[in-house]
Amino acid sequence: MAKILIADDSDIVREQVKSGLAAFGHEIVEATDGQAALELMIQQRDIEIAIVDVNMPRMDGLAFVKAMLATDGLQQVTIIMQTTETSQTLRLTAKEMGIRYWAIKPVDAKLLHATIAHIMKKSGK
Repeated sequence: MAKILIADDSDIVREQVKSGLAAFGHEIVEATDGQAALELMIQQRDIEIAIVDVNMPRMDGLAFVKAMLATDGLQQVTIIMQTTETSQTLRLTAKEMGIRYWAIKPVDAKLLHATIAHIMKKSGK
């Protein structure tokens, strides 16, 4: 199973995603905003997937991705943007940054797990 970072300023959303994915055996770490998420990723270099909200305080999801991609050793982490945002412009911006997975809240844990399984299979894990 994967080690997954959940970055969302909503305690409820983090708990829902965490409990849903933990049921499938994934190891979960949590952050309340993009800055805390970046700090966790620098400390815990074994995170494989980051599920990131777009709208967060201190550092939003896109700023987090930009900072993560500029940090040595973190470029291999797969990002899943999880948001209520449906803007095509925002999705195109994310795609240009290399984000290939976009989930609209609320996300079904089984569907999210299937996406993670697909990502892990593609990466050979």
